Amino acid sequence: LICCYRKPKTKRAKRFLEKREPKLKENTKNAMLIKGGNANLTVTEVLKDIYAVKKPFAVLYKKKNITRPFEDQTSLEFFSKKSDCSLFLFGSHNKKRPNNLVIGRMFDYHVLDMIELGVEKFVSLKDVKNSKCPEGTKPMLIFAGDVFDVNEEYRRLKSLLIDFFRGPSVPSIRLAGLEYVLHFTAVDGKIYMRSYKVLLKKSGCKIPRIELEEMGPSLDLVMRRTHLASDDLYKLSLKQPKALKPKKKKNISHDVFGTTYGRIHMQKQDLGKLQTRKMKGLKKRPAEKSAEDGGAGPKKSKSG
Repeated sequence: LICCYRKPKTKRAKRFLEKREPKLKENTKNAMLIKGGNANLTVTEVLKDIYAVKKPFAVLYKKKNITRPFEDQTSLEFFSKKSDCSLFLFGSHNKKRPNNLVIGRMFDYHVLDMIELGVEKFVSLKDVKNSKCPEGTKPMLIFAGDVFDVNEEYRRLKSLLIDFFRGPSVPSIRLAGLEYVLHFTAVDGKIYMRSYKVLLKKSGCKIPRIELEEMGPSLDLVMRRTHLASDDLYKLSLKQPKALKPKKKKNISHDVFGTTYGRIHMQKQDLGKLQTRKMKGLKKRPAEKSAEDGGAGPKKSKSG
């Protein structure tokens, strides 16, 4: 067999390959935004606004790519491997499916699942004249609607949207950094996406008064075609390495409030030999000592 793997010839190429190697804690997922061969102005503006929201963890392809994700996925897989992106958003437009968006994700550089959405109404970032959040702000995601928990397709769409917009994992949260909200509402067969900026105003106490100001973009979407992974493949994609699983500790339990309880095993103690604080008032008299020793009297001193 001829090995097709080529060793890196430069240190730069070596660092590039090491960056893409599997890790215990994976990097933040990047998304690629691709414009179809027949994309119109609305789809182009949607892709630009989603790119502005997703930056810096996104790649926007400005050239048109003639491909159909539900018929042929090779071009998406090629771009995924080229740009090291595990998420994608493809925009297209035709008479049968106007203002079309396909959102999906990859597993091992192969399409895992994707969902087709139609844009019925769109308000861009430019149309809303309010102040914007700085680039790279991590959003707070809110999902409203029982259908997100009942219907399997909507449940998978919720998982896709969380993967797409969640941003980097952070160890701690700063109150002033919670300034961006993405709200998704599913009702009457439609999905409403709204984005708000959080304003912290004075309230006369330590806790500030919170107001939401619409920032854009806003989308009214309807679900069209779906391509969902099988249950076995979906479980395989969620599998975590053993090193990341928390080790079980003996004799430690947690209650519903997260309080940790520990059980300690000790040998039986003889409380009669317990050392206490020495005090003159607790000092034993000679008669008590003789009674404890079995009634033997005090020894007489030898005469000279």
